Amino acid sequence: MVSTDELVAVVDALCTGDPAVLGDSETVVLLHRQLERLRAVTTRAVAAFDAGGAWEADGARSASSWIAHFCDVPKEAARRRVRLGRALREMPAVEAAWLAGDVGEAHVVAFAAARTAETAGCFERDESMLVEQARTLGYRLFVRALAYWGQLADPEGTERSAERQRADRRLHVSTTFGGAVALDGLFDPLDGSVVANALRRIETELFEADWAEAKERVGDQVCAGDLARTPAQRRADALVEMARRAQGMPAGSRRPEPLFSVLVDYDTFGRVCELADGTVVAPGSLCRWLGEGWVEGVVFDGPDRIKNVGVSRRIFSGGTKRAVQLRDRECFRPTCDVQADQCEIDHLQPWSQGGLTTDDNGRVACGFHNRGRQGARQPP
Repeated sequence: MVSTDELVAVVDALCTGDPAVLGDSETVVLLHRQLERLRAVTTRAVAAFDAGGAWEADGARSASSWIAHFCDVPKEAARRRVRLGRALREMPAVEAAWLAGDVGEAHVVAFAAARTAETAGCFERDESMLVEQARTLGYRLFVRALAYWGQLADPEGTERSAERQRADRRLHVSTTFGGAVALDGLFDPLDGSVVANALRRIETELFEADWAEAKERVGDQVCAGDLARTPAQRRADALVEMARRAQGMPAGSRRPEPLFSVLVDYDTFGRVCELADGTVVAPGSLCRWLGEGWVEGVVFDGPDRIKNVGVSRRIFSGGTKRAVQLRDRECFRPTCDVQADQCEIDHLQPWSQGGLTTDDNGRVACGFHNRGRQGARQPP
C-alpha cells in the first residue's frame, strides 16, 4: 500500500512541474481521471471515519462538524462528503467504478439521488447496467438515461417529484439598498421553458441588432468583444422588453399558445418523454397544459417519423428543419452544447456538391462551428 508520505511526494512533484509539459490533452484527461480516484478514496475514508466514531474524541457532534473544523471546509461541503460516503456503502459497483476513475463524483451524486427507499430493490438489480451507462455515455446523456430509469423504477414517485417541483415555484422581486431591483426565481421544467424560450427569442433579436451595429462600426472582422452589450446585459434588456410588449397587448387579445415538443420512441411509445432541449419530464406534468397549449409529439425510428420536405431547396426550412433540430438537439461538435433552436442547419454533403436538403443530409451546427467548418481544426 502506498503511504501518505509517498502520495504527498508525488503531488509535490506534479505541483513543481512545468505546467506547459502537463498541458497536453492526454495529460489533462489523465489528471482528471486520477483526481476522481483520489476523491473516491477520500470519500471512502470519510465513510470509515464517520462509522468509526473517532471524531467523538475531540468533542465534535458529528463527523461532518469535525471535518469542517479540522479540514477547513464549509460545513455543507463536509456534510455532502459524509452523506456520499454513507451512500457508497449501498452502491458497491458505483464505488468500484469511481475508484477506477471510470466515473466521476457528479455521476456518484446522481446515483445516490436516484437510489431512494422506493427504488432500492431495482437499483440493486440494475446497478451494473447503470454503471455501464455512466462509463459509455456522455454525462448529459447519462443523466437523461438515469432519469428514465427512475421513471420506470418508481413512476408514482416521479409524478410526485414533478408535483413538488410545480409547488416549489417562486419568484422574488426585491429592491436593494442602493435602489436596484433584484430578481430570483424557480420554475418547473415546463413553465421554465415557456419563460426561457420567450426570453431567448427577444435576446436573439437584440444580439442581431448589436452585431449589425458593431459590424457597421468595426467592419467584417467584428467579434463578440466589439458588441455594445454583454450577454448578461442583453438578457436583462430582453426581460424588460418582454414586459413592455406584454403591457402593449390590447385588452382581451388572444395569448400565444405554447408549443411543447415531446419526443417519444416508436417501440416504447409513451415511455420516453422529454422536451426538445433534452429535459426529461414526468408524463403527468403535461396534463395541465393540454387545454391551452400544443404538444408536438415527435416519434423516432418508426413509420410515423417526420418526412423530408423541400428536397430541391438550398435552405433547410419547415418540417425538414424541425426534424433535424429535434433529432440532434444541439450542435454536432461534442464539445459544444448550443441548443438546436439557436443553431443553423448544415449540409453534411455540401449543396454545391450535390447534397440534398433532407434530414438525412442535415445536422445542427452553431454559427461558430458552421462558419469554421472548412478550417483546419474542423471535421469535414
